[in-house]
Amino acid sequence: MAQNKIRLGVNIDHVATIRNARGGIHPDPVKAALIAVEAGADGITAHLREDRRHISDRDIDMLMAKLEVPLNLEMAATDEMLAIAVKHKPASACIVPEKRQELTTEGGLDVVGGYDHLAPFVEQLRTADISVSLFIDPDEAQIMASKKIGADKVELHTGLYAEHTGAARAAELDRLRRCAALCESLALEVHAGHGLNYDTIEDISTITPFTEFNIGHFLIGEAIFIGLPRSIAEMKRLMDQGRARAGQ
Repeated sequence: MAQNKIRLGVNIDHVATIRNARGGIHPDPVKAALIAVEAGADGITAHLREDRRHISDRDIDMLMAKLEVPLNLEMAATDEMLAIAVKHKPASACIVPEKRQELTTEGGLDVVGGYDHLAPFVEQLRTADISVSLFIDPDEAQIMASKKIGADKVELHTGLYAEHTGAARAAELDRLRRCAALCESLALEVHAGHGLNYDTIEDISTITPFTEFNIGHFLIGEAIFIGLPRSIAEMKRLMDQGRARAGQ
């Protein structure tokens, strides 16, 4: 098959984290989103949490008004978030697990155990013409349940792959490869994200079923040193380099 180019979705949550540390309006995550798009981001991801610890409702309003690339709205499976998604109609909604005390998303959604709770959210989002993604661990049972529930795509949690080194990282990469192949066989679009950086992105980019990576924390952190356009450009260069390796 042709070696498809991978899309990069830039998550701007942690620009809002810095803003909220002092209050006020600076730095503006919407401005960061527009800079990211100009630098080559294929889409923007924002997680509107129930506790509003970073992205705000106004941020979502402004992103929908100003973006000319798809917005991927990360959301918990709650009635409040469903109403917000249906009101704004972002290009896609990614349902994620959410815990009040966590620093960041700690693992994938349990689609198997939460099937009955999640099913009506998936159905109502799709009825509103919003593409539905589920953020899950690279696990065959979770993938099969995601297909059965009617998701358009899944985003595989790459936290363990990013955290490990050596043989353990290689094993996680192999697991991601097998799970991505399963998604492809089910005609389930497959994305990946969480903890990816310059050291991990090239190898995972060789897995050709992946069509998109969503990356935020590392890019925003690196931007402190080299600027957001350069951090995005380098990430895309390594993604393209990895995908090119897959075709050799």
